[in-house]
Amino acid sequence: MIISQTPLRISFVGGGTDLKEYWEAEEGKVISSAIDKYVYVIIKQRFDDMIYLNYSEKIITDDVYKIPHDLIRESMIKTGINEGVEITTLADIPSEGSGLGSSSSITVGLLNSMYAYIGEQVTAERLAQEACEIEISILKKPIGKQDQYIAAYGGLREITFCKDGTVEINKIDISNGKKLHFGSNMLLFYTNITRKSETILSQQMEDIPAKLDVLGKLKSHVPVVKNILENGLPLDEFGYILNDAWMEKRKLSDKISTYMIDDMYKRAISAGALGGKISGAGGGGFLLLFVPRENQNSVREELSEFREFPFMLEPDGSKIIFNIKREYWK
Repeated sequence: MIISQTPLRISFVGGGTDLKEYWEAEEGKVISSAIDKYVYVIIKQRFDDMIYLNYSEKIITDDVYKIPHDLIRESMIKTGINEGVEITTLADIPSEGSGLGSSSSITVGLLNSMYAYIGEQVTAERLAQEACEIEISILKKPIGKQDQYIAAYGGLREITFCKDGTVEINKIDISNGKKLHFGSNMLLFYTNITRKSETILSQQMEDIPAKLDVLGKLKSHVPVVKNILENGLPLDEFGYILNDAWMEKRKLSDKISTYMIDDMYKRAISAGALGGKISGAGGGGFLLLFVPRENQNSVREELSEFREFPFMLEPDGSKIIFNIKREYWK
């Protein structure tokens, strides 16, 4: 039996510049962090040759190509596993539409556990690259590349998407104490809305040539935030940048925000939040807020009808947390 643990993520600034339609024209750049909420993948060898799958549905098949879950199917094909396994996926959040990168975390976790199952140890870079290949090249999902990389590498990272398709990933140079202080100023609330990011991102991709200026402004926040974090500047400045970035991001699509989300955000600001954003593509999922600790109880009271999702920043990427192999006689 193999069990992988793969973190979800929060993207702070630069979102949208990881889409191919942008980084082919202009270098993309984001700051993201893994968080201590996870996707788990369990793989166990079966006595027979059947394939058993357990996620939101239970599937039994003898043909890998008939697996309806596209991420499991393509990960099995990629790693050469085609029979005699039982695979279970579990997550700390709703599996779809959260805005916390769950789809890419599942893909990275599937690949990591499957490679461990066949006895092959692979790098974070390979996990990220192959997850991108599955989601973007094979399945044609209208998504970018930051989620796969932060899921594979973990930590608080500056990620650069070069015009030639390569990705540079660098750790933000900040002490554990400062990182803890930074994370403790953030609150995450569930909007009670799930949505398919593909709808919003498809429109964004089509509009990128006309939105290069907006995306450029979003990217320009990356070195500023990096400077704040690495040089110990007042963290309140990060909150104000988050607010500015949210105002810019809303210009990318009329589906990014809704009346309810706008009202939720205004109430949080009035209660003491300095800035925030909907995590991921927008339209629902989780609202991230930067709130000085002395104002956090006021914000919680103001948004009391929404479920808070406590989190901290996670240093590690996808990893194998259980590995016991026993070969059945066949």
